[in-house]
Amino acid sequence: MQKFIARLFSRLMKSWSWVLLIILTIAIKWLSFYPEWVEKNYALGVYPVISKTQRLLFGWIPFSLGDVFYAFLILVILFKTFQFFKLLFRKKLSRVYFITGLQQLIFFFLFLYVVFNLLWGLNYNRSGIAAQLKLEVKPYAINDLDTLTGILEDRLNRFSDSVNPSKRKLLKKKKNLFQESFEAYKSAAIRFSFLKYKNLSVKPSIFSYAGNILGFQGYYNPFSGEGQVNTTIPAFLEPYVATHEMAHQLGYAKENEANFVAFLACRSSSSNEFRYSLYFNMYLYAIGELYVRDSIKAKQYQEKLSPQVIDDIKTLRSFYKKYKNPVEPVIMWFYGHYLKANNQPAGKLTYDEVVLWMIAYYKKFGTESL
Repeated sequence: MQKFIARLFSRLMKSWSWVLLIILTIAIKWLSFYPEWVEKNYALGVYPVISKTQRLLFGWIPFSLGDVFYAFLILVILFKTFQFFKLLFRKKLSRVYFITGLQQLIFFFLFLYVVFNLLWGLNYNRSGIAAQLKLEVKPYAINDLDTLTGILEDRLNRFSDSVNPSKRKLLKKKKNLFQESFEAYKSAAIRFSFLKYKNLSVKPSIFSYAGNILGFQGYYNPFSGEGQVNTTIPAFLEPYVATHEMAHQLGYAKENEANFVAFLACRSSSSNEFRYSLYFNMYLYAIGELYVRDSIKAKQYQEKLSPQVIDDIKTLRSFYKKYKNPVEPVIMWFYGHYLKANNQPAGKLTYDEVVLWMIAYYKKFGTESL
């Protein structure tokens, strides 16, 4: 492996490569200040071609190629770390080693930054779903949040009566889950043409159990174009998580927007399980925000939940409690800073901002649109 890595870097780290990477890095940063340009020329121009090609090339592979890529990356990092300490203990570290290592590290991160943004990351700087739907997303009053929470709870309780345990078990079969997710987008595209989705490429993550420890339910791999779902989470969460990752595949990079696109997709589904999953997740976001502003009102809503919803909330809490560990907060801290670095100043709280989109949506299209 050592010879392979050394040969790879020696071929990549040519003088022209450095110049190209620096120019592309500057260009990407400059373009990030022009969301309208990014929306028109990248998000709706170049990126759909990239995304469809990735899904066409890798979607048929039964396992997650993106997971394999990250596993290889972790092995390389571990190997380089081991190599460093080996030389340190043998007192063989030299100035040349440090200079070469620093050059390789800078080149590596520049290369990842450029490839990441060209393949997907520029979508963090697009105008996005609010512009496409002409929504006026702005700070809301407590009354707006109260209205949203009430509607979501009503929908949630209604669909809880239709929860079918046998159908939930069917969705635990990933082929069924992902096909239903595909059908949900197919239905959503009838009204929202920009949600047209082709070439399904959503897969169970090889790292699902590790994901429980690290705190993720799913993720999108921009290098392979695959959507990964943590398939060990409670069944009632999976439809929403799958459609959320598919939203990333369509170029909705920000977490609040991916949450909202998942709402549009699940609501268009003919499956009661998908709609229940949608309202369960949306209700948790809304009631969480309401609890911060008016805990008494929030508790009044919680007292009106149906037995099915209460059972599922208990199941979710038990699941989180089972995997609670000291590593997750550290990972989430780094992840929050990653989000902030990618045009999401609220960090991890960006997910909760879907409430802004939901309120703007019902104000424009009416409460029945929820």
